[in-house]
Amino acid sequence: MNQDGKSALFPTYSRYPIALVKGEGSRLWDDQGKEYIDFMSGLAVTNLGHVPQRVKQKLVSQLDQLWHVSNLFHIPNQEQLAQMLTDNSCADLAFFCNSGAEANEAAIKLARRYNRKVLGKERHEIITFQQSFHGRTMATLTATGQDKVKDGFAPLPEGFVYAPYNDADALESHITERTCAIMLEMVQGEGGVNPADEDFVEEVVRLCELHGLLLIVDEIQTGMGRTGRLFAYEHYGIEPDIITLAKGLGSGFPVGAMLGKAKLREAFTPGSHATTFGGTPIATAAGIATLETMLEEQIPERAHALGEYVVKQLGDRLRGNSLVKQIRGKGLMIGIECAEPIGELIVEAQREGLLVVPAGPNVIRLLPALTIPQEDLDRGLEILCSILARKSVSAV
Repeated sequence: MNQDGKSALFPTYSRYPIALVKGEGSRLWDDQGKEYIDFMSGLAVTNLGHVPQRVKQKLVSQLDQLWHVSNLFHIPNQEQLAQMLTDNSCADLAFFCNSGAEANEAAIKLARRYNRKVLGKERHEIITFQQSFHGRTMATLTATGQDKVKDGFAPLPEGFVYAPYNDADALESHITERTCAIMLEMVQGEGGVNPADEDFVEEVVRLCELHGLLLIVDEIQTGMGRTGRLFAYEHYGIEPDIITLAKGLGSGFPVGAMLGKAKLREAFTPGSHATTFGGTPIATAAGIATLETMLEEQIPERAHALGEYVVKQLGDRLRGNSLVKQIRGKGLMIGIECAEPIGELIVEAQREGLLVVPAGPNVIRLLPALTIPQEDLDRGLEILCSILARKSVSAV
């Protein structure tokens, strides 16, 4: 704080009056010693819980060896993580960056450059969806199908078209000779925890094949086991051309990735795209240990089972609750849509030792660690359901 008692930070966040200083597993502690059960995971980042030991050990070991050399040299950790990701996905190639927004920027650039430089077609428009969220850079906030993130930033880059989510007929009407790709979240996180319908996804794939379009799947929030599979697209039996990752990939250490099919190799030639800090030895060490843990300990399978358990518990306990309109999601990415704004409910949960996050004004988003102990999961559900029960009674 400065002399006027104001923070030296730009006020870009409406922060809760909590300073978290310690984390272990699915629990957090603030600077007053108060303990919380974490149903946020840093917005789907700490999928293995806070300070997972295997990732910590890998990072400590790497910190003693090498931090940064630049991408003008071969980085063995990069090669290893790229191979692990492509071995466990439908992709063939990887590009590493620092965040989800950067991964989506890379995907946008790759889609346009592939059309121009490889296919020789002057197509550049990308169809995204209403209520989508793809990042905060100029291109990715423009790709986002929510006006609130664009306020005050005009003029915005051109080349993005927005279609209604889960509406195949409307999607087809948006395709023109300028369209080069469709960019899709399998579950819209920031937009309200809205899963894509299977029939809709099938039609998206058909239209991409019919018109020669690239399919970009944004797995920033849904990837790394969150929905009960390593990647959410696996639920639908499809193979995207491009996949974007971040959040859970580094267990809290910043790392992002764009994965793509082999046919795209010619579009990203030397000098066409780059990053200073993307894929450093430290970042990729975190990614390696995270992915090893996910695969060896069958973390996505656990997320699937726990997700079914949570949905059943919520359904049983909240049946007839006048405040609750719908429970939806996949794996441990669950939304509770309410009949009124949930801001005060979230604050009340914090007072009782539970951290949850909104997804829009009326949706409670649950994103617990995929490794959360049963005891913590049940305690968190008890707090949440009790608050919802009280709110429902008081609203009558």
